[in-house]
Amino acid sequence: MDAGPRSIALIDCNNFYVSCERLFRPDLLNRPVVVLSNNDGCAVSRSQEAKALGIKMGGPIFEVADLVKKHNIAVFSSNYALYADLSNRVMSILAEYSPVHEVYSIDESFLDLTGFDDIVARTRAMRQKVMTDTGIPVCVGVGQSKTLAKLANFMAKRHPRSAGVFNFNLLSSNQVDSVLKNLPVEEVWGIGRKLTASLSAYGIDTVLQLRDSDVASLRNKFGVVMEKTIRELRGETCIELDEAAPAKKQIINSRSFGKNVTAIEDLQDALAHFVSNAARKLRDQDSIAGMLQVFIQTNRFRTELPQYNPCIAVPLVQPTCNTITLQRYAMAALNSIFKQGYEYKKAGVILSEISPTTTYQGDMFSEAKEKPELMDVLDQVNRRYGKGTLKLSQDGSRHSWKMRMEAKSPSYTTTWDDFPVCR
Repeated sequence: MDAGPRSIALIDCNNFYVSCERLFRPDLLNRPVVVLSNNDGCAVSRSQEAKALGIKMGGPIFEVADLVKKHNIAVFSSNYALYADLSNRVMSILAEYSPVHEVYSIDESFLDLTGFDDIVARTRAMRQKVMTDTGIPVCVGVGQSKTLAKLANFMAKRHPRSAGVFNFNLLSSNQVDSVLKNLPVEEVWGIGRKLTASLSAYGIDTVLQLRDSDVASLRNKFGVVMEKTIRELRGETCIELDEAAPAKKQIINSRSFGKNVTAIEDLQDALAHFVSNAARKLRDQDSIAGMLQVFIQTNRFRTELPQYNPCIAVPLVQPTCNTITLQRYAMAALNSIFKQGYEYKKAGVILSEISPTTTYQGDMFSEAKEKPELMDVLDQVNRRYGKGTLKLSQDGSRHSWKMRMEAKSPSYTTTWDDFPVCR
């Protein structure tokens, strides 16, 4: 049986962080809502009402303080525990609708629906099930490639008549041309501001013009990625679905502090926390690291203050994913680069020379000393009861370096004390 045209679906949660906040606060429905970035700096998620008031994506919140007050805009710090948990629930539901499923980001997922004879009903059903089971609204875009699916999702979000689902494969070629003719080229996946300006110089301002452009000449000018984009717009598959994320070759965990830090004890505490996160990610992908780097930085925007931004790389005696061992190396590295008299704004750890656990055989004495079963218990407890339930004594015990999160909502789904109470 002919499977018909390839059907790639992109499911995207609508204003995801805002939708998560509204889920447990129905009083926020129809009220402008903004969720802020790390340290409560910039807007990273906005409700439609907030967008209509002129709140820009990435705009510093202090610049619109008067607008926030005037229109009673609800402002939240990012609640990553809540967002991650709800994202996992959404992705689990979507995986039921296709055996080929790629989680692209915390709020986006690709499905390959090729061969299903009920794609229209299937896309509407998945949208309804996600809403019913999680309370998170999503839109679905379908096309013959990932790039077209992205554009279809854009159409689904902005055209009420689509009822949240837009499928290019249901349109005639003339109808597709009409849609692409009215879409600015900047809406194409991977075409940013700089490329938009460059393409405009070539007389390419719409998606249709890009699709129908000369592939060879644009490849010579912009490279093979541009060629793939054009071919994807023509319905050719150049970007396959990745069902399993490849193991990372480098793991970075860092953070800008809520306020400047001067004491080495605070830096030690922060680095212990960062190492713990990085080591957990190593174990999650069954890997070990052979190199650890530590860096600390002053605030480069405070030019009136003394500047100092050291970084040190430490080769490990033997590759490991053991948090205790990695923390020991990190503390020694910090001690070697720390200097009094500076106000530090950021610190971080980088794990590199990463390889699969199975490729290295440590001797029995080192294995016994590191106690890998302790890490197994640590991970099992935290997977079952929530990240941070069980941790090492130095991991985040001080609070002076923590991010500014003055408007964080409760962790409704991951912390017992924050569970909503029915009255």
